[in-house]
Amino acid sequence: MKNRIQFLLSLIFLYIHSACTRDVGTELVQVHIPFLWENATIYFLLTDRFSNGDTSNDFSYGRKRDGARLRDFMGGDLKGITLKIREGYFDRLGVNAIWMTPVFEQVHGAFDEGYGKNYAFHGYWIKDWTSLDANFGTYTDLEALVKLAHEHKIRVILDVIINHTGPVTEQDEGWPSEWVRTTPMCTYQDYQSNVACTIALNPDIRTESDKPVELPAFLTDKWKKEGRYEKEMTELDEFFTRTGYPRAPRYYIIKWLSDYVRKLGVDGFRVDTAKHTEASVWDELSSEAAIAFSEWKKDHPAEVFDDREFFIVGEAYGYHINDGRKFNYGDTTINFFNHGFTSLINFQFKSDANNPYQNLFQNYSDILNGPLSEKSVLNYISSHDDAEPFDKNRERLLESAMKLLLSPGAAQIYYGDELARPLIIDGTTGDATLRSMMNWGDLERDVPKGRFTTRKILDHWCRLGKFRHDHPAVGAGVHEKLGDDPYIFKRTLNKQGIIDQVVVVMGSHTGRVSVEGIFPERSEVMDYYSGELSRVRKGEVRFNTSDQMLLLGLPAR
Repeated sequence: MKNRIQFLLSLIFLYIHSACTRDVGTELVQVHIPFLWENATIYFLLTDRFSNGDTSNDFSYGRKRDGARLRDFMGGDLKGITLKIREGYFDRLGVNAIWMTPVFEQVHGAFDEGYGKNYAFHGYWIKDWTSLDANFGTYTDLEALVKLAHEHKIRVILDVIINHTGPVTEQDEGWPSEWVRTTPMCTYQDYQSNVACTIALNPDIRTESDKPVELPAFLTDKWKKEGRYEKEMTELDEFFTRTGYPRAPRYYIIKWLSDYVRKLGVDGFRVDTAKHTEASVWDELSSEAAIAFSEWKKDHPAEVFDDREFFIVGEAYGYHINDGRKFNYGDTTINFFNHGFTSLINFQFKSDANNPYQNLFQNYSDILNGPLSEKSVLNYISSHDDAEPFDKNRERLLESAMKLLLSPGAAQIYYGDELARPLIIDGTTGDATLRSMMNWGDLERDVPKGRFTTRKILDHWCRLGKFRHDHPAVGAGVHEKLGDDPYIFKRTLNKQGIIDQVVVVMGSHTGRVSVEGIFPERSEVMDYYSGELSRVRKGEVRFNTSDQMLLLGLPAR
C-alpha cells in the first residue's frame, strides 16, 4: 500500500494549473491570516546569488572575477531581492519570512581556505558589523527592503555572527589578539573543542571574556574616513552606560547587531555557528534584540502588523529534532531553547524525508506537540553548506515540495528548490556546488526538468505554499491520519487564540471527502490545489478536479 501511494505521488499531475500566475483564491476577499513562527515558510537565499538589481556595485573594493569556480561575487544584491518582493514572487510562493545571508561589510580581499581563491560572497567573513558590504548594497537599500517586505506581511531575518570575524587577506588586516584567538583549531570532540577554538581558519571572537578592550585602529580609522566616528562612539557610550556591560568583544557585537532591529524593525535573527559559542551569549543577544524590537514597534506603530515577539533560530550544526531540547557535545548537553532560541535548524529532516509520509508526519507532530511544545524546528531539504541534501540530483521534484511544505514544523525553502536549481555544478569544489546563481533563465524559458517543466514545478510549490500560508494548522497543528487508500490526514490547531483545521488527500480519489466534525455543515471549503470550492452537505464535500491531491481548508474571506 505504501509503495502504491509513493508511486502515485511520484507520477502526480501531468497537468498542473498556473498557480503562480493565477494566484489561487484571488477572487476571495482576503483578511488577516494568523501567523505563527511554528508554521513559518522561510525563504533562505544567498544575497549575492539571488537577483542582481544594481550592476554598478558588482566590483566593489576592487574585487575581480578571478576566484575559483563559483567563489567570486556574482552580483546579487538587496535591490534584486526587493525587486522580487515588489513583483510578488514571494507572495505567490506563500513565503512569510525571508532569511538572507549576512549583509555586513566583508573582508575586501580573497582568501584560500583549501579550495582556491575565494571571496566573501557568502557573507560570513565580517570586517565591519556596523556597515553593509557595498557589493550587497547600502543601508538605504536594506531599509527599503525591510519596509517593502513588511508591506507584503513578510518578515525579515538577518543572518548574524558573533563567533568569528573574516580571515586576514592582503587587503584586510586582522582583529587584535585581545579580540580574537587564532588557535587552537576546533576538533569537535567535546564542549571545549567546539567552543574555545577556531573553525575554518576564521579568527575566533573571545566571547568568554569580560575584559574591556579598545576598538581596533583599522575600524576607528575607517569610521573617521566615512565621517561617522563621533556618532558610532556616542552610541557605544550610551549602550554601555544603559546596560552596564563591560566593553568586552561580544558586547560590542551585540550592540551592533541589535541596532539593525532598533532602527529597521528586522523581525528575527538566524544565528550562525551557535554551538561554537557559550550559550549565555545567546541569552544576552536575545535580551538586547527583544528590547530593540519593542522600541522599534513603539516608535513605528503604523508599521507593526502583529504582536509576535522577536524570533531567533539557531544553527547548532548536527541538531536533530529527535534530540528534543538538548544538544549533545559528547561530554556536555545544552538546552539552546533555554538560551534565547525560538527554534533550531533541524539537520535531520533531509534524511527523515526519505521516510513514508505518515511516519514522517506523525513523528514530527508527536515531538513538536510534546517535548518541543511551544518551540519549533526549521526543516530543510537543501542548504548552502549541506553536502548531502535530499534529492541531490533533483529527481524527486514534486515529492520534495510535499515532504517539506506539508510536514509539521517551520519550512525553509532554499533559493531555487522551487525551480529545481541544480545542486551539482561541474568544476566546483566543496560547498560551492550548492551556491550557483539563481536559475531565473530556466523559469523564463520553461526548461524541462525530468517529466515536468520549470513552471509546472514552481506552480506545484505555489499551491502548497499558499495552503500552508493561509492555514497555520499545516505546520503548527496536531496530525491525525484518517485513511490509507487514498492517504488522508487532518491537522488541528488550537493555540494562542488561533483555531484552524485542514484536511489533505494524497493519491487517487473520487473527489468525495467526508469532513464531518471538521468543517461546519453548509460551510464553503476550498481545495487549495485546484482552486475549487465546495459546500459541506451531510458532512461531505465534492470536487471535480482530476489532480491526485486535495488541500482542504476554509478560505479566508
